[in-house]
Amino acid sequence: MRKILFLPGAGGSPAFWQPVAKLLPDEWGKVFFGWPGLGDQPHDPRINSIDALVRLVEVTMDGPVDLVAQSMGGVIAARIALNRPTVVRRLVLAVTSAGVNMTQFGASDWRADYRRQFPQAADWIMQRSATAELAVELIDAPTLLVWGDADPISPVGVGLHLERRMPNARLHVVPGGDHSLASNKAEAVAALIARHLK
Repeated sequence: MRKILFLPGAGGSPAFWQPVAKLLPDEWGKVFFGWPGLGDQPHDPRINSIDALVRLVEVTMDGPVDLVAQSMGGVIAARIALNRPTVVRRLVLAVTSAGVNMTQFGASDWRADYRRQFPQAADWIMQRSATAELAVELIDAPTLLVWGDADPISPVGVGLHLERRMPNARLHVVPGGDHSLASNKAEAVAALIARHLK
């Protein structure tokens, strides 16, 4: 059975990808991750970095998987694709940095709004060094890049940059899509993912 791992962003909720996942084939195996200590998720003292989240996902990978990831989850997915190239079958990266330095693209800083929305979230997520540059050009897995044209947190320029750097990536821009396009543009996003993961 195909196994798809859904990785949310720093909001941390395992429910984030469910509007999209409900529109994908029922026979596909779907696993939804939440990030301990991020968003409104309960804290776990063992989870204190991106590295810890990468390990949290990797221990569940007992065979080929597809990774579907948003925002910070895309950094985790890219790291896993680099660490485990023979296990990651296909990637979907939505409105993410994937380890790219976002300041060069005029991305807005999300941290102050995040702290207001999630005052109990772990402090480590607020550190600018939480995500480092990644050698995304070494990712061979076929990759769908999904961006919205109304996202100040991850502008379309980031998606274009990743498409140029990643050998097997293609970018699709969803009109009117913002940083939450997986929920508010779920039908369009699900159709793109269904075609990519076939």
